[in-house]
Amino acid sequence: MIKSIKAIMRQDREPYRVPRRVQDVIPIQCVWPDGIFKVGIKFSKTYRFTDINYKVAGQEDKETMFRVYSELLNSLDCAATTKLTICNRRQSQTDFEQSVLMPMREDGLDKYRREYNQMLMDKATGANGITQEKYVTITIYKRDIEDARAYFTRIGADLTARFAALGSKCVELDATDRLRILHDFYRAGDEGNFHFDMADMARKGHDFKDYICPDGIEKHSDYLKLGDRYCRVLFLKDYANYIQDEIVTNLTDLDRNMMLSIDILNVPTDEAVREVENRLLSQTGSAARIRTTTSPPSSPTIWNYSAGRARSFWPT
Repeated sequence: MIKSIKAIMRQDREPYRVPRRVQDVIPIQCVWPDGIFKVGIKFSKTYRFTDINYKVAGQEDKETMFRVYSELLNSLDCAATTKLTICNRRQSQTDFEQSVLMPMREDGLDKYRREYNQMLMDKATGANGITQEKYVTITIYKRDIEDARAYFTRIGADLTARFAALGSKCVELDATDRLRILHDFYRAGDEGNFHFDMADMARKGHDFKDYICPDGIEKHSDYLKLGDRYCRVLFLKDYANYIQDEIVTNLTDLDRNMMLSIDILNVPTDEAVREVENRLLSQTGSAARIRTTTSPPSSPTIWNYSAGRARSFWPT
């Protein structure tokens, strides 16, 4: 295994502790108002980015987008773990009305606003109110919160610039936004009842996990039960030899509450080159061994007693 990947996996290895309550299942240890979470011995930060018109773009524009996206992935820190998350969630009617519908202004044009709002409501009802949001989460090991905050400030500016080159808008999430995502996942169907005030929580001595955890968690052999809902985790172990660029779209184009996560571990250039060379050498050696074992055997030698000398013989 590559050394950098082995080092990251070693950092992620922690002793398992049997949870005594539902809150203990959530691995977050500490949160800060600016959205930095401490998970184990690492710090994490999440950014939300908007979608781009890749599907309707021309072939040349798709190639340009793919090249810029590759440059974005290659710019990520080799010591950090990057997670791309696509979240499908069912939006509550109250949130939809506040964020999408046009408010009435009593200026003689409200009848057009009502017609437009009704059209949006019909479309949302036809799509069962499923909204899709996209996030990128950076996790890295730092000594303290100050080093982590300085790192995320630099990486956040770089992500914003590179997503802007793709035509996407990237913004960082604070603690309330990140906890809302977890609340909507753990308490599906109760999205409109989330309320979190960090100052009020600290004053009352509450635990932030109390605001997001489900009523109960049951672990079974091949599924989990969160409250009164059932969920299952599917892991894509191996990729096919050929995959289309629409594979992520096809996987997330489901009318269900779901999260699709893609973990990215960058490898230093020298280690990547060494790994490729080792694999090429191993393949070359295998090919040489195959050629050696499949080459025709040399012709047998038969002694001609009458002539007193050896001659070659090969049956036809």
